[in-house]
Amino acid sequence: MGKIWLPFASYNLWSLFAPAVGQERWHCDMKRGYAKVRKRESDIAAILAEDTVPQAIGLFAQQGVYEFHADPQRLKDRDGVAQVSQILKLDQESDEVRDRLSRILTLYYENPVLLKKRIFSLSRGDEGFPEPIKLYLGNTAFNLFAAIDCILLEPDGTLHILDLKTGHSDFDERQAFVYLLAASYLFPRQRAIASFYNLELCKWSEPVTATASQLNAIRIELARLAQRHEMEKKQYRRNPAEFDRIFPPNPGFQCQHCPFNRVCQFAAQEISA
Repeated sequence: MGKIWLPFASYNLWSLFAPAVGQERWHCDMKRGYAKVRKRESDIAAILAEDTVPQAIGLFAQQGVYEFHADPQRLKDRDGVAQVSQILKLDQESDEVRDRLSRILTLYYENPVLLKKRIFSLSRGDEGFPEPIKLYLGNTAFNLFAAIDCILLEPDGTLHILDLKTGHSDFDERQAFVYLLAASYLFPRQRAIASFYNLELCKWSEPVTATASQLNAIRIELARLAQRHEMEKKQYRRNPAEFDRIFPPNPGFQCQHCPFNRVCQFAAQEISA
């Protein structure tokens, strides 16, 4: 018997519904429509299959940290950065990706912040979707997806969920709360905290903790988003001509950085104005 399909929620879906603090002007509901509802259309699927430069750098950086710890001797070898660069085949990437990754790998080689930590799990970043966690709200259920980069085991037994970052965006605390909610189901008997580490800025965030009532509030919000997402999909399938009403566009300068600008009629009008 196959798995029963359920609505889903994730931090990514949450961020597409509501921008992080300070990112409001970049928000566009139509972007969510393309990414989540029209993703199987050939031209949209082709766009989604392409990694943007920030996405490529984030993925390679995660893979680089993984490769250093898969063989810690690389953190001692004088050519350790070159070894990892070769594994990642960075010579086949653009100058921008290669240059930024070389700096990220060098910074990590010089200051391997996980080296003396007890690593419980470390993802390479390309394992695909994690197993969903089935959550309930009343009589309805939904799947929670939480792709966790790394879990550390603190000396007192606390699980420390770590998300590795690149770029210059501020940390979004909502992501930490989603991870803590996932941990409360995956490891119900263990205390958990979450934090972020930016590999380009060599910057740790403050640890994030959550009470039971806070986690319940996050669960309720994610359940609401999962149901709303399903409702939007059904609305679009019933009447595809109402795409721009269901997912209102927010045209402007930000369209130049949107991966869907080549297919979005609203972005094209704004950029050419």
